[in-house]
Amino acid sequence: MTFLAIAVLLAVTWAAITGTFSLGNLLLGGAIGVAALWVIRLQITRPKFLSKVPKIIGLALLFLYELVLSSIKVMALVLSPNMKKSLEPAIIAFPLRVKSDMEITLLANLITLTPGTLSVDVAEDRSVLYVHAISAPDKRGLIKDISTGFEAKIMEVFE
Repeated sequence: MTFLAIAVLLAVTWAAITGTFSLGNLLLGGAIGVAALWVIRLQITRPKFLSKVPKIIGLALLFLYELVLSSIKVMALVLSPNMKKSLEPAIIAFPLRVKSDMEITLLANLITLTPGTLSVDVAEDRSVLYVHAISAPDKRGLIKDISTGFEAKIMEVFE
């Protein structure tokens, strides 16, 4: 809400409490409201949720893109004639830059929901996430993809 809208709301509230909706009483309520808002102006913060909506949508779109891409890769892997030769399963230690429980949980869930990967465990000091990949010929590439993809977008959302 804007400063003016809050001041008007406070003026109407003042008039409702006093029981008199005269012009003078509304102006008095508005003046008291403006004075109160001026006193607490440094403690009032703007809601950050609206600025995060595009970042949340970006994370959701990245997940949908990764979901489709990974589904196609797993399908091609499963349908290949020599599936055993194509498989290169690995457990990688992904170094975490995200720190809060919420961020780590979201990252682990996004990785698990993506076909072909599974979050296995988090180190006790929360510095490493262990991820199993059904086929990971380039472990460093997989770490870089997660770091610049899901982890970077999560950090943007929670900044």
